[in-house]
Amino acid sequence: MPRSAHRASVEDVILQAVESVANRTSAAISRAIADLLSTRIEEEVQRQVAKVLGKKGRGAGRRSGRAARTRGEITRWVADRRARRVPNFVIEQTGLKTKKQIVAKYGDNAAFEKGKSAPKAK
Repeated sequence: MPRSAHRASVEDVILQAVESVANRTSAAISRAIADLLSTRIEEEVQRQVAKVLGKKGRGAGRRSGRAARTRGEITRWVADRRARRVPNFVIEQTGLKTKKQIVAKYGDNAAFEKGKSAPKAK
């Protein structure tokens, strides 16, 4: 009988040790989460305030860090896989509105230049 009582006390000691470790770690974790959340909330509030204040000046804060690039007139366009939009002069030359239609008719990498005739269809 004395051995079972001794085992119960060892189990109690282990349980108390585990509980104290769990309490300390859970408190540390909850503090860390609260700190992260408060930081993120402050950043979001500052972003929203900057956005509201930035709307007074047209486009303020929109390009954070990037230099504004002036758009020049497009005089040459190649229908390759990187092409984004079809310029108006290409639409006028071909009568086709989409890159897919132009590639189907003129082939991949067909080059169009403003003021010149359209390349030969494939």
